[in-house]
Amino acid sequence: MSAAMAPSRKFGLAARSLALAGAVGILSPAAISQEASSSLPSYSPAYEPTSIDERGMWMEADEAEKRIAQSGLVIRDEELTGYVHSVLCRTVGEDRCESVRIYVMRVPSFNASMRPNGMMEVWSGLLLRVRNEAELAAVLGHEFAHFELRHSLVGFKNRRKTTDLTAWLSVLGGLLNQSTRDTRISLVGSFSRFNRGQERQADLLGLKYLGQSEYPSRAASVVWQRLMEEEDARLLGRKVKKRRRYKAGFFDSHPTQLDRADYLLDASMKIGDRGDTQSARYYKNLGDNLAWMLKDEILLNQFHGSDYVIGGIASETGWTTHLLSARAEMYRVRGNPRDLVTASSLYLEAIDAGADDPEILRGLGLSLVKTGKRAEAVPYLKRYLERVPDAEDAGIIRFYLPREIVE
Repeated sequence: MSAAMAPSRKFGLAARSLALAGAVGILSPAAISQEASSSLPSYSPAYEPTSIDERGMWMEADEAEKRIAQSGLVIRDEELTGYVHSVLCRTVGEDRCESVRIYVMRVPSFNASMRPNGMMEVWSGLLLRVRNEAELAAVLGHEFAHFELRHSLVGFKNRRKTTDLTAWLSVLGGLLNQSTRDTRISLVGSFSRFNRGQERQADLLGLKYLGQSEYPSRAASVVWQRLMEEEDARLLGRKVKKRRRYKAGFFDSHPTQLDRADYLLDASMKIGDRGDTQSARYYKNLGDNLAWMLKDEILLNQFHGSDYVIGGIASETGWTTHLLSARAEMYRVRGNPRDLVTASSLYLEAIDAGADDPEILRGLGLSLVKTGKRAEAVPYLKRYLERVPDAEDAGIIRFYLPREIVE
């Protein structure tokens, strides 16, 4: 090879690399046409993996499901799990939902995910934050859309292509220099863009499920609006300036919350918004599970975010004893002098409304002690020990009681 020909070959290699990088981030024509279509894709309930890659992924998913099934984080409540599954069925249809196995996990963050073998995880923090069946349906429909579109398999192949191309470019690194670095950055960016495309696809197919269900389609946009409002509340509490990006960055794997809220709202307006959100039915089926979900939320120690969540639930159900006691506990845990006064008032309001939880007696008694009202605290702390004589903190509670009562 002559010296004059070398630059031409280098630039040719770089150009082909860039072309491959661009190809990695492109969705299939079928996927693009499905996004534009208003109808649901055809569905095969008895689908089995066909390729070596897909069979391997299903085996890994089956192993993961075995571990999840034995996890201490799984909520062993058949009624709650069955209810969540019924919402999925109302959303995507009986033929689609029958092969899905749902695991409700005790994790106080907003998340759900689905494996290629039909296993879905739903975290308790999500159940606490959505305010009705329609919002839950929007999230479940999104996760099922990933499953129906085989995004796990497509994403796996995409990652492998990206890895192979990056490794190939590393071999040529000494020859191509800056061109190689630029191409590798382009590869990583295209992979992120590919993931964002999958998320948008799942959003819009999930919206089609809603549009053909008993739920209003606008709920899909509302989910993201609520998450932004909660984040704003948390940042405000920390005195951090709110930052809202409309478009995802080059390396972001998901669209921004604002972008999703916007394009889902726009699409829902074209579908038409009808149906019932079924808020009352949602909280009726959560039942007493709401109490421990609220306790887990308080333990996150994010006062303003939790206050937003609790206030949002109250806007749907009114101030129930569960919500009053959770808000009281939130103030007590923060523990400023004025917070303790507020906590005491909220505990008393919960008791007046019929609350009968020993934890409320404990919280009220401790709040009164810390505000200098030790004598007023005694009856509540005494009743707490009578209700829970073997409580872990029994020794500490006895310290606040008069000796004649303890003895």
